[in-house]
Amino acid sequence: MNKKSNASYLTRRNFLGRTACSTMALTGIVDTIANLKLMQSSLAQGGGGSDYKALIVLFLFGGNDSNNSLIPRMGHPEYANYKNYRGVLGILDENDPDYVTGNASSIALNGTSDPYGVHPNLGPVAQMFNDDELSFVSNVGSLSWPVTRSEYLDPNKAHLLPPQLYSHSDQQIQWQSSIPDQPFQTGWGGRSADDLLSHQNGSVSLSISLAGINSLQVGASTTQYAVTTNGAIPLAGYGTNYSAALDANGDYLTNDNGKRLKAFDDVNALVHQHLLEQGYNHVVKRARDNEGVISDAVNAADSTTIDTAFQGVPTNNGLANQLKMIAKLISGRGELDNGRQIFFCSAGGYDTHQDQLTAHGTLMQSLGEALSAFNTAMKNTANHDKVLLISHSDFTRTLTPNGTDPTTAGSDHGWGGHQIVMGGPVDGGKVFGTFPQLLVNDGIDAGTTRGRWIPSTSVDQYSAVAANWLGVSNVNTIFPNLYRFDDPLGTSSLVNYIA
Repeated sequence: MNKKSNASYLTRRNFLGRTACSTMALTGIVDTIANLKLMQSSLAQGGGGSDYKALIVLFLFGGNDSNNSLIPRMGHPEYANYKNYRGVLGILDENDPDYVTGNASSIALNGTSDPYGVHPNLGPVAQMFNDDELSFVSNVGSLSWPVTRSEYLDPNKAHLLPPQLYSHSDQQIQWQSSIPDQPFQTGWGGRSADDLLSHQNGSVSLSISLAGINSLQVGASTTQYAVTTNGAIPLAGYGTNYSAALDANGDYLTNDNGKRLKAFDDVNALVHQHLLEQGYNHVVKRARDNEGVISDAVNAADSTTIDTAFQGVPTNNGLANQLKMIAKLISGRGELDNGRQIFFCSAGGYDTHQDQLTAHGTLMQSLGEALSAFNTAMKNTANHDKVLLISHSDFTRTLTPNGTDPTTAGSDHGWGGHQIVMGGPVDGGKVFGTFPQLLVNDGIDAGTTRGRWIPSTSVDQYSAVAANWLGVSNVNTIFPNLYRFDDPLGTSSLVNYIA
């Protein structure tokens, strides 16, 4: 097998600067152009300037019972239905004659035409809503076509429905693809990143995940890049930040670790004639390149300000830890040098079939703390107007409980639910969309006994607003089923949550 040397783009900027000429001398013209682009982005200062935009998609895996996240209060047309059907899972208005003193009550939201509240553990969310920094979009779900209750119940109209309703895995993928009536190929985040490739000036992908490989960021041209809450995933066995193999200047140490790392990088510097070998080599080399860039971005971030914003949040709050790293990558974005960035993060445990009042309360506490800390970090690092966060979840859950004992009862798989949108670009302090009639076996109940809401807003409409803000060239290309629904960006839209 014939191989030739191909100098590696390593992880330190000063190494790049010293080896630029030799790198180009040892590669062909195609590799030279590629390395020039990488060197330009890594040596650049102040990248990701005033036009920078970052979208964070937060997926609540398991199906958040948003019936108890956004709650009608007394005076709301649906409060009586909520109280009647929610049963032992109900969170009553403290002014209700049946309210029991000492029980948790919903926290009132200000400025809405109909009175709403949020879960008693979502105090930080209520504060952000009342400060016009956060809004809700009501009754969002996966739809192939607009559908009525009569059509849902008609077996001859089954083709109008998304397949495998109420299935966790299917609904999770449908939310992330937005094309429920087609086999999965790409996610709407990946298609958006493909469209925005002209904004990728650095080596790191426009799609960064803090929650592992996901469906949302699968693209045709872009490859998602996964990092941890501590940053990029390094090679094992070389100490923290390669301190056992590299000196402060990024030069190899003369010890065994330094020699091993140099040998590894030398192997990666080889060009292989076999396409599969070269493809594998490219993946490893790209990971090493990106590892250094991510490390530089974290080091360039205003970590003191960000750490302060997250003070008081329990260290075991996994979502907060993910958002904290996202905050640092946004703050240090000059090292990434991308004009657009799509982040994916997640929290699990939302499949509350039992013990819901306790379990969901804990989840709401963690969610509120994480969102508030991230919002503060964005404001205090002057990035608030550049960042939009939107939530996703498999589905909401049934309005009616599955038991009569409040200590053990839960709820089961539903359909349309309420989502959170947050950040400087959001038209805050509002409830967008159409809040559902909370009627069982009537209205928009998809069934006869449980209260599963047929969505009034499709995932396509909801997500297209975010993609449009991000600057995609054509939302109808990103969301090919969007034409089936009312224009979410039109002047009469009920779901355009961008200010």
